[in-house]
Amino acid sequence: MRKNGKQPKWGLYSFRRWRNAIVKLKWLYYTKFWGMDIHPTASFSLSVRFDKTNPKGMHIGEETYVAFEAAILTHDLTRGLFLDTRIGKRCFIGARSIILPGVEIGDECVIGSGAVVTKSVPPRSLVVGNPAKIIRSDIKIISRYGRMAVDEPAE
Repeated sequence: MRKNGKQPKWGLYSFRRWRNAIVKLKWLYYTKFWGMDIHPTASFSLSVRFDKTNPKGMHIGEETYVAFEAAILTHDLTRGLFLDTRIGKRCFIGARSIILPGVEIGDECVIGSGAVVTKSVPPRSLVVGNPAKIIRSDIKIISRYGRMAVDEPAE
């Protein structure tokens, strides 16, 4: 936004409506055609990878955001697993992270970029790494899509 309060005439922001429309169409495709359980207020990148081998096992809660190239799996053919993968409400799934089948991510969690989540995550946790480990518990989410409160520096 410019100093005068007007939106710029050109730029990536001008494509926001088109992107939102495409995301809505993809949401319809995933929920109606494949039968995935994705809440209407959830959002995701256009390059996200949702597992279509077991699509009815995909559950994503309200106001959750899944960033670019994240993979959410609901099957593992090497072990013959077809499990439900659940992501709670108001979560943020970082870019290029991988959520393995059968994992449950609690409400208001943040999954760091590139994390490989192999075990379930309790609510209000921050996890990072490969394999993902909890580095912070009882985080405070202040708005949708997993936006965390910033701690005030100690004086």
